[in-house]
Amino acid sequence: MTRPIPDNVPLRTVHSFVIRAGRMTEAQKAARDKLWPQFGLELADGMVQQQQVFGRIAPLVLEIGFGMGSSLIEMAKAAPEKDFIGIEVHPPGIGNLLKLVDQEQLTNLRVYQGDARVVLEKCIADGSLSCLQIFFPDPWHKKRHYKRRMIQPDFINEVRPKLMASGVMHLATDWQPYAVQMMRVLSADSAFRNATGEGLYATQHDRPSTKFEQRGQKLGHGVWDLLFVKAG
Repeated sequence: MTRPIPDNVPLRTVHSFVIRAGRMTEAQKAARDKLWPQFGLELADGMVQQQQVFGRIAPLVLEIGFGMGSSLIEMAKAAPEKDFIGIEVHPPGIGNLLKLVDQEQLTNLRVYQGDARVVLEKCIADGSLSCLQIFFPDPWHKKRHYKRRMIQPDFINEVRPKLMASGVMHLATDWQPYAVQMMRVLSADSAFRNATGEGLYATQHDRPSTKFEQRGQKLGHGVWDLLFVKAG
């Protein structure tokens, strides 16, 4: 059983996510119950000690909002030389990821359930990440909800210290107005440079295509990836 966020963790009034109602399948629930003690990470444990958690020091990749986990699983499978941590708020996604971890017999992946901003503050040490990836965050289409979008200057100020020098921030969205906002926010930050070129979106990257993305492309939807590198 997952533990609730402790009472002493400050709650934020504006979230970039909503808790969606979703029923876990029996397989997802069984995987979570069985594998959480081995692959789940807890806020109460404080800063991640990579040597203790993974048994080694390796490039560390953090993904915020991995959904049902298929893309993150593919990345961890394709790069056994790296360690991966995923953060998700939705229990079915947690259960599905752990089910896939078990099927693929992966050892280089761990997971948090909770608010990513709290996890970053309480558990991720400055300079520890080689890559931070956020794929298809909620675009909050309505103008009155723009303040809920995750990629804002204040969020970048929070996550920037977590990346090591030359660490990469990889963002992706299928909502063009949000892509424009992402580009504007990161381009304005002097601590980052666009790895693809000023004002350009990335066409070459190692992000696996998701079923969600493939469905959108069949309908003619575009996808915009951004790769920004933290200055050394």
